Amino acid sequence: METMTFPRYSPDDIISYLRSHILEGAEARNLVKGDVFGNPRLEVLHLIYLRILQKVCGIRLEHAYMMPLNVDIMYPQIHEGFLPVCNLYIHMERLLPMCRISDFQIADVLNPKTKRTVRFFSGILNFVNFREFRREVYLELQQSYKLAMEKNQHLEAVNREAALKLEKLNTVPVEHEAEIKQLTENIRELEQLLRQDYRRKQTALQEVTSQKKADIAERTQKLNEYKVSLATLKEEQEQLKSKIVESPEERKSYNEMMKETIKKLKRSKQEVTEKYEGYRDVVEVLPSCQVELQLYQKKMEIQGENVERLASVSSEARNLEDQLESSQVELKKAKTDEMSLKRVVTAKHEKLATAEIQLKKMHEDIEQHKCTVLEHFNKVQEKRGAVYDKVMAIRKEIKQKKGKIEQLKDDAEEKAAKAKEIHLILKAVLDKCHESLLKAVKTSAASRAEKIDEIREGLFSIQSSVNAS
Repeated sequence: METMTFPRYSPDDIISYLRSHILEGAEARNLVKGDVFGNPRLEVLHLIYLRILQKVCGIRLEHAYMMPLNVDIMYPQIHEGFLPVCNLYIHMERLLPMCRISDFQIADVLNPKTKRTVRFFSGILNFVNFREFRREVYLELQQSYKLAMEKNQHLEAVNREAALKLEKLNTVPVEHEAEIKQLTENIRELEQLLRQDYRRKQTALQEVTSQKKADIAERTQKLNEYKVSLATLKEEQEQLKSKIVESPEERKSYNEMMKETIKKLKRSKQEVTEKYEGYRDVVEVLPSCQVELQLYQKKMEIQGENVERLASVSSEARNLEDQLESSQVELKKAKTDEMSLKRVVTAKHEKLATAEIQLKKMHEDIEQHKCTVLEHFNKVQEKRGAVYDKVMAIRKEIKQKKGKIEQLKDDAEEKAAKAKEIHLILKAVLDKCHESLLKAVKTSAASRAEKIDEIREGLFSIQSSVNAS
């Protein structure tokens, strides 16, 4: 604070500030720059100083014309003209050290100079602005503190009322204690009964469903087996059909070929036999025919082998015809089995559909019973929930109010801490101001005493000269 300076204002800014904030009415309108600076008018300058003292220190106009009572003055009439200037100097000498101006003299009141007056007014305006700013801050803090205290008192009253209401709600009246106990016991019994019924029915349903699932699994397994057997039979049927479709035409063509070959062989055999008989007659005559006979014998052997082959082929054809007949019989049997299996499958599907319908009916009956039980339970829960909701609402209100009270307490503590900090800062500033004021008072008292001694000496010298004359 000792090294802190203040800004220097221009004369125009000082005049405008004096017109708007210090002076009022005709005084502000008639104020001109030449009345304060350059060749100032002393009465205007003294009036401005008095208005500043009146605004800042609360000094009234009559105080400037009052004689001090702690000083013995023999002829106060002599001091009447000099008294306002002296009092103005004393009060300004007390004020200006607070504005960081310590070289104020009586010559600045009687014969002011422009540079010094500008510096004095700059320091005064700075101090006034600082004072107004801090005053607004202090008033805001004071107002917020008052509001916080009022809120705290209001919330304490509300908390007391809520505590009383809680006590009333928590304390069950004697008339309703028996009813409440009976209701709680009934609710517990109902809950136990409902749980027991639900568990019993649930276990029964689980058993029934497990049995049905096992039956369904067995039936599905059998169905799968039947399906596999059907598939194998169909494959065999297709194979047999392919054989039946392919073999008759080939066999017919093959049989016709074989018949033609048999006819040819029979013809050739007849021819050979006829030739053999003719040759046998001629053999005796013609020995050269022996070679031909040998050749014909060979041919006969080949034809015998061909006949044996024909017999084996015919036997194979007969076997194939027998197999065809047996396969046709088996096909008929498979068709009959397929139809019977289809009937069995349809019957099982019908049984499954009936079982599913029964299960659905069972589920619907169980759900209806559950709904009735739940409705009864909900009615009991609604009665219980109404009381519980009221209690919870009151507890929520109490919690909210407690939270608000804690918040307000925290805010009040923070504001109190801030106020304490500001108070300590202001106290330190005031202590320094008081110290400077005490120094100023001491210096002013010493200078005043010296001046009074000088005035007394002058008065005594005047009196002595008057007496001597």
